[in-house]
Amino acid sequence: MRYIVIKCGGSVLDELTSSFFTSLSELEKRGFKLVFVHGGGPDINEMLELFQVTPQFVNGLRKTDEQTLKIAEMILAGQTNRKLVSLLQQHHFPAVGISGSDGCCLQAEYLNREKLGFVGKISEVHTKFLELVVNENYIPVITPIGITENGDKLNINADYVAAEVAKALNAEKCLFVTNVDGVFIEDSLAESLSHQEVNTYIAKGEISGGMIPKVRSALTAVEKGVESVMIVSGKKTFFENDHWHGTRFYQKETIKH
Repeated sequence: MRYIVIKCGGSVLDELTSSFFTSLSELEKRGFKLVFVHGGGPDINEMLELFQVTPQFVNGLRKTDEQTLKIAEMILAGQTNRKLVSLLQQHHFPAVGISGSDGCCLQAEYLNREKLGFVGKISEVHTKFLELVVNENYIPVITPIGITENGDKLNINADYVAAEVAKALNAEKCLFVTNVDGVFIEDSLAESLSHQEVNTYIAKGEISGGMIPKVRSALTAVEKGVESVMIVSGKKTFFENDHWHGTRFYQKETIKH
């Protein structure tokens, strides 16, 4: 099975164009099975504002107390997931929404409870259910809420979830879809970035804020053995005539003596 995991950021869902869905059709024609993971930051922030809760972030990750977790799960599973599923269905893709905590699909553990609260990292992706869905020709759309062995639900950065799902499914490709063409360095699109280059640009401030977990997740996916990892735009064609548009990530080259 040729899997491609596609992570859509919450900020880009309302900006996905027909060209984006055309690229998805092209991927299916090439024999890829699609699996989606989504974020939902803007929708969560809007609801937090309604409840007069100030969002807090640590290195691009949302600090999550109990109230924030309840709001995040409500919005991610009940609103953002439904939005992406509906968009896919409107473009004739048979999508089905899945919460990561359902059936322990995303087994998780606390990342740093003291600093981040109810924020998790993936300890295991249970792929049997995902494979069952895909084998029936449906497209899973996964909400990034995990669950611990004790039954605690945890908010997980969707970029990290995409990387782990790609690893677990042995996906050939993992795409991080944003509202920009890729990673810009000195106002120019970087067609490719190595592990070392990413660390250098983060240290220099060229890569900052919410882009940091995206590029680190991309590198994590590469390190875990995903053949091809890219940040691409959801506002235009990112794949046509076997040509990719965006920023590709690759491992640090081995120094030869």
